[in-house]
Amino acid sequence: MWSRLRAPGGVLLVCAMLVGCGGKQPGAPAAGRPGASAMPSGTLTTDGGSGLSAAQLARIPHFPARPAPKPVTVPAGSSAGWYSAIPTDQPVAFITIDDGWTRVPQALPLLQAAHVPVTLFLEINAIKADPGYFTRLEQAGAVIEAHTISHPELKGKSYAVQKHEICGSADQLATLYGRRPVLFRPPFGDKDATTLSVVHECGMKAAFFWRETTDKGIVRYQTGQTVKPGDILLMHFRPAFVDDFLAVLQAIANAGLTPALLEDYIA
Repeated sequence: MWSRLRAPGGVLLVCAMLVGCGGKQPGAPAAGRPGASAMPSGTLTTDGGSGLSAAQLARIPHFPARPAPKPVTVPAGSSAGWYSAIPTDQPVAFITIDDGWTRVPQALPLLQAAHVPVTLFLEINAIKADPGYFTRLEQAGAVIEAHTISHPELKGKSYAVQKHEICGSADQLATLYGRRPVLFRPPFGDKDATTLSVVHECGMKAAFFWRETTDKGIVRYQTGQTVKPGDILLMHFRPAFVDDFLAVLQAIANAGLTPALLEDYIA
């Protein structure tokens, strides 16, 4: 299966799902802080047990303490902010995890062992079979944000379609988890002026692209060969979740940075 990824400067890349694109799949926080339409064939959905080995746990890097966040102020107006990185010189990077189709049991103990903040951009159709799985991740420090109901391409769609997908996903996540999302990621990272206007109208502050993607334990860079301060890293809930998460942690550690919470950097 193929997906699209838009690099900085508007260049459209085409890549297979075996790389870390914001892929279309027929597929943060202490509580209270600050989405395809059918389950794809071959998706692994499991429950119970950790399955983490001592070798995997040993791969978790140690990070310096996070600095006190210096949030950016989203520009005033009728549109949400749009970021592929947070403009900051603080030594931090941001882990974001999309969709929710593949629910490996190791994710919870891995988040608990790593003790780093993450932001989950969840698709409603991907999570509705087991919303409690993500409640447990939330309790381990993840913040849940919006990623549409059914993961459509939003760019070029009508106002009504975009409002249904964007506001509808935020409404349902608020019902499921008791907190209304304040951040949004469009499927495939694609958006237009209507998207950002609707995100704002739906009560969310900002929408996000990314600087690095991860799949099958490999981090791929939009620019350069290292994570830079403020970069947003993208991964997904996929069968290789453990390897992907460990690769993201190592890439951040190699750059001398510390994982920070995306929500803390958006005022």
